[in-house]
Amino acid sequence: MVRRLNIDGDGQGDLGGHGGEQRAVLVYQVESYRYWERELGRSGLSFGQFGENFTVEGLADDEVCIGDRYRIGTALFEVTQPRVTCYRVGIRMDEPRMASLLVSHGRPGFYLRVLQEGEVGAGDEVEKVLEGPERMTVAQVNALLYLPGHRREDVRRALRIPALSPGWKVSFGALLREPSSADSISGNPGLSSEGGPPPAWHGFRTLRISRIDAESAAVLSLILVPTDGLPLAAPLPGQFIVVRLRPAPDGTPLLRSYSLSDAPTEDHYRISVKQEENGDASRYLHQHARVGDLLEVSAPRGAFTLGTGDGPVVLLGAGVGITPLLAMLHALAANATTRQVWWCYGARNAADHPFASESARLLRRIPASRRYIVYSRPADSEIPGDRFDARGHLDVEALRRLNVPRDADYYLCGPPPFLRDLKRGLAEWDVPAGRIHTELTPIRWSCPRSGVC
Repeated sequence: MVRRLNIDGDGQGDLGGHGGEQRAVLVYQVESYRYWERELGRSGLSFGQFGENFTVEGLADDEVCIGDRYRIGTALFEVTQPRVTCYRVGIRMDEPRMASLLVSHGRPGFYLRVLQEGEVGAGDEVEKVLEGPERMTVAQVNALLYLPGHRREDVRRALRIPALSPGWKVSFGALLREPSSADSISGNPGLSSEGGPPPAWHGFRTLRISRIDAESAAVLSLILVPTDGLPLAAPLPGQFIVVRLRPAPDGTPLLRSYSLSDAPTEDHYRISVKQEENGDASRYLHQHARVGDLLEVSAPRGAFTLGTGDGPVVLLGAGVGITPLLAMLHALAANATTRQVWWCYGARNAADHPFASESARLLRRIPASRRYIVYSRPADSEIPGDRFDARGHLDVEALRRLNVPRDADYYLCGPPPFLRDLKRGLAEWDVPAGRIHTELTPIRWSCPRSGVC
């Protein structure tokens, strides 16, 4: 069943860089698989290797146009944008150049918006029901953004396509605003879903689990150390790493992103993993990870990081979204900051409140710190006091009552409804958009077929 935002049982894990109405379904072509097998000298690439939901025969990137509409099964789709290439495809392919190769070879794949929900199955015919205006192909639009030497008029043509996703329209608009006397424009390396500084190493490095700690009823932490005696790259507070797991030696590996939850250091990394109901990776780590086990780990990545300055900081988290915020709190405490620091966190109850003692110790080291912790479902024996401050949920009204400064930098991490409501509330409270920094708690799906999760 294809729905407005994803496919039942085949959703996106990183909703910060993927997913949403404009990127509900990712399409990649069988012919491109054959092309890359020839180009890379490989054989036996499995469908889903490029993270797509639909692997299709036909629908080449140099033939399909933005705005084209297709009926598949009982669902109706519209082509919205080329695939945004990011580091994950390089990790999955064990080829660091893969993201740039998809662009330079004109084979990015593309996204579909769901105009009419319906059922789709393998073997269904793909029927074009409408041609998009301007007749600009996926490959052409992709090259406009990423490659140099294109006419400004072509950028204007792309902006006239109603179906083109808003993110791409913003980027094309920025290109047109660049001062230039020439009729051509240079490529824009932006629109990356990763952001942040370049990684310290490509691919994966083997680290060893040196300790496992239970942080709450559902969260455990793994301390990872080098196996080769060489230092790690110190992360920026708030960054994450990608872990490649192999539950079955001959099975498809699982790739998951986990925020680093400890003080930035070069001698170890700490990830904190919540056991998710449908999480293959989290279930494997909770049930099978042991001290001494080896894990394949990427370099730290991500642009959700603590900024510099001396103004107030508000760290707002819910659930396992506490992890990158805790790394920021560690950094603030380690630097003996004089900034005002607000620590605002929501959990169900004491059993589901990870790092309660650790965060309290860190706050005591920050002179101008304040905390506000709420439990949505406290046990009957739990009353506001030492461990938490109120029953309910975090919202902007609570921030108003607490006189949290509106000119602070706000760092938010948690599940989608938490982020949606707080971002809307902060905007209505006239907090400038540039002061609101967000990171989504990834939704872990069990995906038997594709590699989108």
